[in-house]
Amino acid sequence: MIDLKAFEVWFVTGSQHLYGEETLRLVAEHSQTIAASLNSPSQMPVTVVFKPTVKSTEEIYSICAAANNDKNCIGIIAWMHTFSPAKMWIGGLKILHKPLCHLHTQFNRDIPWNDIDMDFMNLNQSAHGDREFGFMVSRMRINRKVIVGHWQDPEVLQQLNGWSRSAAGWNDWQGAKFVRFGDNMRYVAVTDGDKVEAEYKFGYAVNTHGIGDLVTVINQTSDAAIDTLIEEYSDQYTLMPSLLKGGEKYNSLRDAAKIEIGMRAFLQDGNYKGFTDTFEDLHGMAQLPGIAAQRLMAEGYGFAGEGDWKTAALVRAMKVMGSGLKGGNSFMEDYTYHLDPANSMVLGSHMLEICPSIADGKPSCQVHPLGIGGKDDPVRLVFNSAAGPALNASLIDMGNRFRLLVNEVEAVAPINDLPKLPVARVLWKPYPDMKTGCAAWILAGGAHHTGYSQNLTAENLQDFAEMASIEFALIGKNTNLYQFKNELRWNEVFYQINK
Repeated sequence: MIDLKAFEVWFVTGSQHLYGEETLRLVAEHSQTIAASLNSPSQMPVTVVFKPTVKSTEEIYSICAAANNDKNCIGIIAWMHTFSPAKMWIGGLKILHKPLCHLHTQFNRDIPWNDIDMDFMNLNQSAHGDREFGFMVSRMRINRKVIVGHWQDPEVLQQLNGWSRSAAGWNDWQGAKFVRFGDNMRYVAVTDGDKVEAEYKFGYAVNTHGIGDLVTVINQTSDAAIDTLIEEYSDQYTLMPSLLKGGEKYNSLRDAAKIEIGMRAFLQDGNYKGFTDTFEDLHGMAQLPGIAAQRLMAEGYGFAGEGDWKTAALVRAMKVMGSGLKGGNSFMEDYTYHLDPANSMVLGSHMLEICPSIADGKPSCQVHPLGIGGKDDPVRLVFNSAAGPALNASLIDMGNRFRLLVNEVEAVAPINDLPKLPVARVLWKPYPDMKTGCAAWILAGGAHHTGYSQNLTAENLQDFAEMASIEFALIGKNTNLYQFKNELRWNEVFYQINK
């Protein structure tokens, strides 16, 4: 489990010295009350830290510099309780590198109709104080989240919660390392990309290790460690008879456990947050990692197949953002279609590696031939995924920019058994409908690999894209193909001008 409470969001209130000490005392008191309320575990997944009111250019610059240098701080929530002249904010905003959320609220929900006077008006000036601040942030072309409403409004709290999750995912990428075991699948375009530009843009590094480096670590695994892990498999999953001790495929289970132990050790020793491999580069390995990749994903590692490092990094970020929420996040692939005009659906799966965090019920541990890769039959977890709202996300290198593409979907229970399909799978219906959703995905250059989420929203990923200053495209319930094509064209112009 990834503990989001270890991350801090700083609550920073703006004012000025014009209004006198009594007003500033009340501003601080109100700010502390709001920050303490937001810090409740039932409200926010991260820790909300109250910071003293900033009232001058020097104080604003100091708090922004401190946020940049504090490894636990993942973002700032800014609120102007009174009027805070925005020229004071220029220096601080120029250096701020952490995500910014502008909370447009006020301490009181209602106007005290019978008691309101000029003292009240001087204290509660958010209605125009936040507009002054908002102008400067827009003038400086700084991406930020703007949330409007009373700080106790459930919708406002939900948006703050989501933004803080996105900030946690973004923070997790800074300085992260992802490893490719071998290269990407030969001749495949979309799984490749510019790793130098990605490190510059996203903050994480991707480097390759030859499969021999991994095999060396795998071969150091002890029989005792393998025995212990097989006991864990037996407790958590339903093992098919051939994988039980004495069964004809028991040694395949031992090989799979050995691979998992070695991969985990390699990732831990290298401080990696995710990885990718390919069935075309398995020299020295007994089988393609199946259950190993699935279980490592369930622990929070990012993963994608066939050398797809962009999706591996995205899956890791989605796992951080969704930590503690019901449901899971997984590597996914659009595999095949059910084109019944009355009930069109996508069957999502992969050769082996779908995360059990999205499983509906207890997975079955099975072994079957793979048909590609030329290795022994790999062990994998087989299950159906739960029904309900979900989304697929694809991070694409468009040459002059990165695009984050999201399709909202509705996962459905299988309409029939799949007795001969030996892989984990999920059925979904793309929004707004099958034809429009698939056409829009293809027009946007969406990859066949995605990050699949049961617990994140399109807004979470839009906030994340804005923190990264990359393009975001949404295919949802209201998508119109004509309008969507125009959005892609307009975005192309924008990013040519804005580069």
